[in-house]
Amino acid sequence: MNSLRVLWVFVLSACLCLLLWCRHVIRSNGSSALRSSGLRGYSRISAGRTNQLLDTHCSECALVSSSGQMLGAGTGEEIDRTGCVIRMNNAPTRGYEADVGSRTSVRVVSHTSVPLLLRNERYYFQDSADTTYVFWGPERNMRQDGKGHIFNVLLKIASKYPNVKIYAVTREKIQYCDRVFQNETGKNRMKTGAFLSTGFFTMILAMDMCDSIHVYGMIDDNYCSRANHSVVPYHYYEKNRIDECRMYKVHEHTRRGGHRFITEKAIYAKWATRHKMEFKHPSWSR
Repeated sequence: MNSLRVLWVFVLSACLCLLLWCRHVIRSNGSSALRSSGLRGYSRISAGRTNQLLDTHCSECALVSSSGQMLGAGTGEEIDRTGCVIRMNNAPTRGYEADVGSRTSVRVVSHTSVPLLLRNERYYFQDSADTTYVFWGPERNMRQDGKGHIFNVLLKIASKYPNVKIYAVTREKIQYCDRVFQNETGKNRMKTGAFLSTGFFTMILAMDMCDSIHVYGMIDDNYCSRANHSVVPYHYYEKNRIDECRMYKVHEHTRRGGHRFITEKAIYAKWATRHKMEFKHPSWSR
């Protein structure tokens, strides 16, 4: 009788182990399938591949602003230690490594900044071939029927440098970002004459691909209203341009064609209450 009881205990234990193992396999396969499907809204530009989605996931990301706030930050080594480093447009690292780091995992680029990258084409698309590029722009520039000027340029780059991973934000994703802006502000972006900034698309991408985000060099929406705020260049690599707060205020109140930088900062503060997001240099609470 005791031996039979022992046998039953053994069988039940074996069945339980098998059940747990099967559950683990199913979950693993499911997770792999989810990861391999990629991030919807980001489609690869390539002469030989179609409908390939951006398949990037990072547990920890450093999103490095192009702001003059980064000058003297001394956060280069800290940024480079982060799993994935995200930069914007043509923001350079060479000569600024001590402040902004040297690694670039993903670079989000506006359609208006494509000519700036082409001026240093070899650096961006050959020397930095391990960087993933994500381009965004309006439908008139990114359409794929042969009439999208910027898309055609990027397709030539992808053919010339086949090892470079070049993606475009899809039309559907851009429409989604418009809806997000309206949901957060109660204002229709197009009716208010505003353009979303590269920073907005970059924050959306970071939330799509990163478990946690460390944002460097981004001020909060009240920063420029404080009497003692620091005066820094709009971009850390353009020292003779209009200062950051003046640029923000001009754009915020421009009737047509401006970015709503200050409004966007207020939106990021809301997102930070729902996502694992930290703001550094300057640090600010959410």
